[in-house]
Amino acid sequence: GEEFVLAIEKKRLEKSQRSDLLKKVRWISAEDGDGAGYDILSFESDGRERLIEVKTTNGAARTPFFLSENERQRAAASAKSWRLYRVHSFAQEPRIFQIIPPIDEVLHLRPDTWRASFS
Repeated sequence: GEEFVLAIEKKRLEKSQRSDLLKKVRWISAEDGDGAGYDILSFESDGRERLIEVKTTNGAARTPFFLSENERQRAAASAKSWRLYRVHSFAQEPRIFQIIPPIDEVLHLRPDTWRASFS
């Protein structure tokens, strides 16, 4: 899914004739690991950053998915630039839509796991 979105972003910037920005697009999760709160660094055609978190499923568009606390916090802290790209029907005919913060106005969020540490 992330590679699919990466290609879409590069094509979008190419169509906008922003090869300068296309060269700066980075697959953050592959290059730096999971921890940034987003998977892909891309750009708007005006040069503003676009921080993209990708959630992919072979299921339908409304299939539930997991969102980490780090991703939720990044969405809130970077609301103007953070986007969630929901890729669905991936194995058949991939489709995509965006969710723009505030995400809790679009999604029902509930804690699903607990972090355990030793006292």
